[in-house]
Amino acid sequence: MLGAIIGDIVGSRFEWNNWKSREFTLLTPECRITDDSVMTLAVAHALLESGENREALAGQAVSSMRLFGRRWARGCYGGRFSRWLVSEHPQPYGSFGNGSAMRVSPCAWAASSLEEALDLARRVTMVTHDHPEGIRGAEAVTAVIWFARQGMEPAEIRRRVEERWYRLDFTLDDIRGTYAFDVSCQGSVPQAIEAFLEAEGVEDAVRNAVSIGGDSDTIAAMAGSMAEGRYGVPEELRARVLPMLDPPLRQVLERFERRWPPVPGRAEAQARM
Repeated sequence: MLGAIIGDIVGSRFEWNNWKSREFTLLTPECRITDDSVMTLAVAHALLESGENREALAGQAVSSMRLFGRRWARGCYGGRFSRWLVSEHPQPYGSFGNGSAMRVSPCAWAASSLEEALDLARRVTMVTHDHPEGIRGAEAVTAVIWFARQGMEPAEIRRRVEERWYRLDFTLDDIRGTYAFDVSCQGSVPQAIEAFLEAEGVEDAVRNAVSIGGDSDTIAAMAGSMAEGRYGVPEELRARVLPMLDPPLRQVLERFERRWPPVPGRAEAQARM
């Protein structure tokens, strides 16, 4: 989950000012959390609060997202989601936007099997993004994180994604010159997956994501969340990002990680061997 937050923060300054290169200063004073981080933490909060009661998860997701969305990252949300946040009777609205996929990473950590992870993803997604493409995007990101957590090799992850969710018949170099802003799942989730598959760590995945342009913070959030599942987050990067979260948000992250511990960063894991 922290990988998603890192990607969001790094990509935040490029969303409306695309930078088609991997070469840039990773974190600057312009970087900030956006709705991607806030909603990821809202999903984490919903999973913590609903506990083992899966039937309560969707309702808790509504409560957590509305609570967090009204307090943090105001001005970052799309029109329909903004109306959903303040609606008296919030209902799903048929969205296939990538908001479903950028916030879903906690589901892959809170599950004990792939099918459970996908079930959790569907439950937290359907409360807003009940379009088949919105669900497919959330499932795909969740599945890639799950596969990565199991130590699956990138080539096998690619095969499984193509078998069930998306064709990945391009490289980042193929699309970098022409890829444009696209907030749909079908127009950004495959690109985020490719950014992860071509990477060798969280920072590498985030740089890959930023380098193609488009909806940079969200693509980087998705790519970072997937890369964390395979590589972990280096302690140095974690230490730089945590102070950028308000204390209540940091507390949610820490509670979640105590309940479902993340993997150590690759360097730390190698040092322990």
